[in-house]
Amino acid sequence: MLELLICSLVTILPDYLFRRYAQGKRFGKEITFFSVWFELRWGITSCLMLTVALITMIFYFHPSTNTAALFFRTVPILPEISGRVAEVNFGSSAPVKKGDVIFRLDNSKQQAALETAKRKVAEVDAALVAAEADVVKAEAQIQEARSAHQQAKDELDVKSELQRRNPGIVPQRDIEKLQVLVDQRQAGIDAAAAVKQSAALRVSTLLPAEKASAEAALAQAQVDLDKTFIRAGVDGRVEQFLLRAGDVVNPLMRPAGILVPEGAGRRSLQAGFGQIEAQVMKEGMVAEATCISRPWVIIPMVVTTVQDYIAAGQFRGGEQLIEAQNVARPGTILVFLEPLYKGSLEGVTPGSSCIVNAYTSNHEEISKEETSTGRRIALHVVDGVGVVHALLLRIQALLLPIKTLVFSGH
Repeated sequence: MLELLICSLVTILPDYLFRRYAQGKRFGKEITFFSVWFELRWGITSCLMLTVALITMIFYFHPSTNTAALFFRTVPILPEISGRVAEVNFGSSAPVKKGDVIFRLDNSKQQAALETAKRKVAEVDAALVAAEADVVKAEAQIQEARSAHQQAKDELDVKSELQRRNPGIVPQRDIEKLQVLVDQRQAGIDAAAAVKQSAALRVSTLLPAEKASAEAALAQAQVDLDKTFIRAGVDGRVEQFLLRAGDVVNPLMRPAGILVPEGAGRRSLQAGFGQIEAQVMKEGMVAEATCISRPWVIIPMVVTTVQDYIAAGQFRGGEQLIEAQNVARPGTILVFLEPLYKGSLEGVTPGSSCIVNAYTSNHEEISKEETSTGRRIALHVVDGVGVVHALLLRIQALLLPIKTLVFSGH
């Protein structure tokens, strides 16, 4: 209607003034309600054509959408393991901080496994101390064996020397017995060295490996115990949390509640524009929004991201071929917008429905020296008609509460 009134000012009104003052025709005489079409046919036709062209240009270069909202992601409250709820620390709706325990599962089994793992680590530590003592004991045994071997060898050397100087003075049988004793004492040294090597191997390799395995089992037991404490991953607020002690929860079941992160839905606004506007929507475009949860307020926005894909065209591979006619509703171009000024979205409830206008700006192209004069004029006209859409948005913002409260059967 506003476009029609504007166009009539430059078409029907001049035509009427020409008929009235140039041709001398008067309204109610030559120009009547029955002869309006014939007398003002050029103005009416031009007005309709110009109105259609103006509306097309406004809605194409300055797109608008009613499908906009402050979408936000929620975090489901689910445990990693199944179990029976032993303790609940929050009500159905309450603020939480990161790391707070929301609820706890029965963890008697996990605590027993943790205690067993701790005892295993202590057992390995004790075995390590005993093995170190065995190494010291083996060293003493080696020293003892070496002393006995040296004593037997000295006695063998003395009697062998006496036998060499005075043959027959020492019975040959005694020398053979001493030689056997020396070999026996050497074998004792080798056995004690083997015992020491075995004890040292336990201290340096076997027991550290057993301790590492025990510590890994302890860490796993601690992880399993920690899984029974379901904590908040971020600051936020739990909502629809109706879990109570004694309930059985399972990761495959429905969530026990949801966690709304702090600040969710307060940083950006998402809007779906028509596919025909895909060539117009660009990052950096200035936009305006008005939301039903904050009426009579125009929020300056800027386009930060334009999604390259249309969600309606996605599919999952399966056993059936795609049938294009099943896509009944054409998809939209998803656009992310952020407030131009900090704090502009304060007071807008996350999830609120909004109306968004985006405005094309050709300032850079107009400023280029190679742009022709005619094109500059055309681009100025394109940018200028955005004022009409901005005015329409303000009218919508003004009438939105009335439309919602009065004409929606509230």
